[in-house]
Amino acid sequence: MDLREKVEPLPEEFDPKEISDPAGSAPNGVFEGGDGKNREIVLGRNVHKMCFAINEPEADDEITGEREAYMASVLARYRKSLVERTKHHLGYPYNLDFDYGALSQLQHFSINNLGDPFIESNYGVHSRQFEVGVLDWFARLWELGRNEYWGYITNCGTEGNLHGLLVGREVFPDGILYASRESHYSIFKAARMYRMECIKVDTLVSGEIDCKDFRNKLVQNKGKPAIVNVNIGTTVKGAVDDLDMVIQTLEESGFRDRFYIHCDGALFGLMMPFVKRAPKVSFKKPIGSVSVSGHKFVGCPMPCGVQITRLEHIKVLASNVEYLASRDATIMGSRNGHAPIFLWYTLNRKGYRGFQKEVQKCLRNAHYLKDRLKAAGVGAMLNELSSTVVFERPKDEDFVRRWQLACEGNIAHVVVMPNVTIEKLDAFLNELTQKRSSWYEGGKIPSPCIAADIGDENCLCSLHQK
Repeated sequence: MDLREKVEPLPEEFDPKEISDPAGSAPNGVFEGGDGKNREIVLGRNVHKMCFAINEPEADDEITGEREAYMASVLARYRKSLVERTKHHLGYPYNLDFDYGALSQLQHFSINNLGDPFIESNYGVHSRQFEVGVLDWFARLWELGRNEYWGYITNCGTEGNLHGLLVGREVFPDGILYASRESHYSIFKAARMYRMECIKVDTLVSGEIDCKDFRNKLVQNKGKPAIVNVNIGTTVKGAVDDLDMVIQTLEESGFRDRFYIHCDGALFGLMMPFVKRAPKVSFKKPIGSVSVSGHKFVGCPMPCGVQITRLEHIKVLASNVEYLASRDATIMGSRNGHAPIFLWYTLNRKGYRGFQKEVQKCLRNAHYLKDRLKAAGVGAMLNELSSTVVFERPKDEDFVRRWQLACEGNIAHVVVMPNVTIEKLDAFLNELTQKRSSWYEGGKIPSPCIAADIGDENCLCSLHQK
């Protein structure tokens, strides 16, 4: 008996077939591809092409064991696909170079850090001792004393942003949120969730916040405090906002002691301390909170993050929960108790020196990629403090999917992480070069101009080529 033959057909409206929307009425979102054509994302259909159905066991299944064998084969094929997809993973900022085999012994436990990390609840299967150790490490990194900070291990970078901006709103309930246009989408999600007035600030071509426009918008709203999101590495271009200039702009615009700054350091928040000449993110400066992702540069196998704020601020959020015999000031209720152990493990293994070596490797390889792209006639940009290489969007969406590139408009990017080797970059570059030769017919068709996205000096179209 082949269990796959027993799968019920999907309802017609979810039939996994290629669909089109000639009227252009797709309600779920239409995005313009690199070739200028609209490509449609239709909810409920994409994953149904490859989903694994769940079927009720037969009465005698415990005897035959066919279901166990079928599930084992599905998982084996899935693992094989993960190995293949990991080989062609370049566009998203996840460090896939890790080995946590020593922690497999803990998977049999339901570890839950519900409530405040610093107050033990009645639930005893927790990892707070690991969580606080990790938080202490980050508090030292960002120069905030043990008795001056509060924080927790979040479920992702977005949760860190949601928490940081919520603290800012509670400190200044009538404050206006200011964020650059190239801030992560979670910043604007937070504004919608919290019903905050949000003003988008223009950016420079590098992706960094334009403090001239920031000043103009502050002056127009002098009557209300400012809650500011500062990007320690923007999502697409890897640009680092000038924290010192943001603070100076706030103070010179009459907002002294009337602002709260949240630093979104999802990726570069942990890389920046190890980059020479990089501006310092420190609580010795008048910032309110910092968040980073644990599954990005650190290299955790599950999404997680770290959120640190000043202890004095957390009082506006905290509430006692009798059910937990603890206090809570987090976004989520139950929290992944395994994540702090993974973070603790890798921080102990690598330490400051280990991260410094990995940062240097990433920056070297990012410069290698940028230089080789330009040598091949591909316009490319790399911000000074970044390992995110931005270049022209490939014309072939199959190529984009194969290498899992993140694209926006006319540009794509590769985020060089510790697992991205020179060999992997060479394989990508060789394939891209071959593809471009056919896309542009060996130079007969001009390559697109992306000067508006990456600057005249980085664009290699016929108009800007030097």
